[in-house]
Amino acid sequence: MDVVLKIILVVFSLGLIAVVLLQKGKSAGLSGAISGGAEHLFGKTKARGIDLFLQRLTIGLAVGFFILSLVVAYFVKN
Repeated sequence: MDVVLKIILVVFSLGLIAVVLLQKGKSAGLSGAISGGAEHLFGKTKARGIDLFLQRLTIGLAVGFFILSLVVAYFVKN
């Protein structure tokens, strides 16, 4: 059981790394500030669904990673 939980933890950690790297940055200096203002004024039409999906997936993977870390730590200790 210990080995299975560790494998699942590694899968969660690799998934979390991949999802974070797939997200784009919120601002990139002055050009990010300009485009961010334009998006606020005209609305963001492109790739909003993907950004929202990646954000929710990141939250889910982070919560799963945290819980699995506590469970693995408990089983390793005992």
